[in-house]
Amino acid sequence: MKLLIIAPCLLSPFYVYRGPREKEYKTAEELRKLFAQLGDEWQVLAYPCPEYELIGWPRPPMSREAYMHLGMVEKAKTIADFVGRVLTEERPEKVVFLGVKGSPTCGVFHTSSSNPESYPYKAVQEFFYLSKEERLKRSKELVEGQKFKLIPREGILFEVLKARFPDAVYVEFDKEDIEGSLKRLKSLLVET
Repeated sequence: MKLLIIAPCLLSPFYVYRGPREKEYKTAEELRKLFAQLGDEWQVLAYPCPEYELIGWPRPPMSREAYMHLGMVEKAKTIADFVGRVLTEERPEKVVFLGVKGSPTCGVFHTSSSNPESYPYKAVQEFFYLSKEERLKRSKELVEGQKFKLIPREGILFEVLKARFPDAVYVEFDKEDIEGSLKRLKSLLVET
């Protein structure tokens, strides 16, 4: 058996902090098509969403540093423990982790960054009561207002996963380049 361990929002776009947009629906659709081609040798594990586990849904956009401020490291370790247990019990011959470019928790090589001291943490409570349209608007305002930057660094969970499982293969899915991301992933899964 080979095991693909995937960020849950890639399969179910409803986990995305503000709710799904077209790129999230397209990503999930294309990944389902790819998984249909894999056959019996691959199994897929979608671990619990760390951001959902910590804050719930919907939630405002937050950077890696803001999540660190809220204690995300402990949630990340709990999820890594779950993944480790699955790997120990199932003993897959190959393990591929698939994360999300820019995610504060599930970024593999790139994460979002901002100043946690200036983040309006009250937005966490406010977001729960906003409609989808209001969330989309408010999300954009927060991203711009907080000057989120994409930086070369792992998200919180993937930093923990890479330290615990250094021999696995790590792939980053870029929702802004769905076709390229699918091509890279397919080369690892279908052709090996």
